[in-house]
Amino acid sequence: MRPELFRIADLGVPSYFALLVSGFIFATTIGVIWARRVGEDPDVIVDLGLSTLLMGVVGGRILHVIADGYFWDYVHLCTDPTLVDFHLSETECLKESTGAWDAVRGVCHGVNRDCFAWAKFWAGGLAYYGGFLGALVSSWYLLKADKFSYWRAADMAGMVVPVGLAFGRMGCLLAGCCFGVTTDSAISLIFPGRSPASESQFKAGLLAAKNLPSLPVHPTQIYESAASLAIAAICLIYVHPRKRYDGQVFLSFVTLYAGARFLLEFWRRDDRGELFGLSTSQLIGLALVAGSIAAHRYLRGSRVDKGQPGAVPA
Repeated sequence: MRPELFRIADLGVPSYFALLVSGFIFATTIGVIWARRVGEDPDVIVDLGLSTLLMGVVGGRILHVIADGYFWDYVHLCTDPTLVDFHLSETECLKESTGAWDAVRGVCHGVNRDCFAWAKFWAGGLAYYGGFLGALVSSWYLLKADKFSYWRAADMAGMVVPVGLAFGRMGCLLAGCCFGVTTDSAISLIFPGRSPASESQFKAGLLAAKNLPSLPVHPTQIYESAASLAIAAICLIYVHPRKRYDGQVFLSFVTLYAGARFLLEFWRRDDRGELFGLSTSQLIGLALVAGSIAAHRYLRGSRVDKGQPGAVPA
């Protein structure tokens, strides 16, 4: 676990944010190379990448605040910060101007009001599906304005977005979020004391104190990073050369990721919203699979109606 990847002067760069930006740069670069190879304007892809990054962060942050179980923490930070506990040791708490140590409870709580804490995305706290939906909407308007085929660009995204996801989940690993359930597996991870994992296990009665290292947990961040790279490979090597219509690669990515994420959610133990026994991500994933099936039937039918050839060259 390494919350700060590196420091510039006295400013620490959060690992999650650094890996998120790295993934964006890598994915956009691949998209530009794709655009040049197929004879499209690469500037449109750069604009697309910037707009989806911006709206992806906005959408991801909004869903995190609403659905990940921290809504009232953000409300209390604005109204009564003493009701909010921070993941800090006594030493770290005393160094923070925004925290005060409660010796009776053995926790660090807030002291200064911050009505804009909900907007500080660079410190972590982004829900992928919120970012995905935000990027989906922004890309639709941008590509329409640039008169660029939406579904053709979506196919490009279906190959590069999972690569960016792989970077982002490694940022989660360094930040200590998105951890898994306890396990005796040989590939388990132990997070340090006062990490999100140890705090969660202390609240669940599995640890005697918050400052103890966590019990071994499933490295769900690594699982999802590996799954994302596998999905990128499948979309690039198998689906794209055999696609029958524009949009097929993207819909394949959405379906494959939703399926992988649905399963991985059962191994996660971080705070997340829940309804009907399923997490918010699982419910959104089911809706996206249903939408992908409907879009597949529509786009395939449109190709047949227009008399387009059976295969599209890679």
